[in-house]
Amino acid sequence: MVAVAVGRGLPIQTRSLFNSKSIDRASPAGRVSWLGHSAAVTPRYRQTCVAAQQRPTWLPGLDPPPYLDGTLAGDFGFDPLGLGEDPENLRWYVQAELVHSRFAMLGVLGILVTDLLRVTGVSKIPVWFEAGAVKYDLANTQTLFIVQLLLMGFAETKRYMDFVSPGSQAKEGSFFGLEASLEGLEPGYPGGPLLNPLGLAKDIKNAHDSKLKEIKNGRLAMVAMVGFFVQASVTHVGPIDNLVEHLSNPWHKTIIQTIANSSS
Repeated sequence: MVAVAVGRGLPIQTRSLFNSKSIDRASPAGRVSWLGHSAAVTPRYRQTCVAAQQRPTWLPGLDPPPYLDGTLAGDFGFDPLGLGEDPENLRWYVQAELVHSRFAMLGVLGILVTDLLRVTGVSKIPVWFEAGAVKYDLANTQTLFIVQLLLMGFAETKRYMDFVSPGSQAKEGSFFGLEASLEGLEPGYPGGPLLNPLGLAKDIKNAHDSKLKEIKNGRLAMVAMVGFFVQASVTHVGPIDNLVEHLSNPWHKTIIQTIANSSS
């Protein structure tokens, strides 16, 4: 636990209960002492101490586990099952969440856009949970499945290889001579003109805000996908249909009435 007292013109002392460390900031530079040995306190260290005290957590007042130190994007100390205690497992879970977030964001966008086109009569697209059963003229279902399996398998294999050995997939000759067009910024954050045409977050090491926005939107999208699945299972229609029905009678067409009617 770190306690910080702030005031103007007063000596300020920060004490850690774990390492007997104290900071005396009565002087402009400040001093930090470890068991009697003192050293200068840098502004960076002072800022880190205050940030640690003010760090938001998923449950206010709850101390996060020590392995979740706030350095990861979207880290609010949530790990009730202790899944991230092993550093290698934590590294894998970070990548897994990132990929699932991106798939969920694409899925939510695809479901809402196609459902909106279907409901408004612009296109005769099937409802999203029946789209997989549609027969396409360009190829049969088995062919499409095999093509998707090969393409996704190749992409996921390359991603896993880069996770195991960061930077290995950017070496010359590792991707048909297209390495410069797909040059990654770090594992989980591909770059290059093909995957980062706008040049966003080129300095990925200092792009914490962009990473935080992405993971927050990704988590929201994953929750939305769960909602879409439950909606489809209960109401057997798409999300836009559910929204239109609710807006037509907001006080009587709600999730409570829908669940009650489905169970009766």
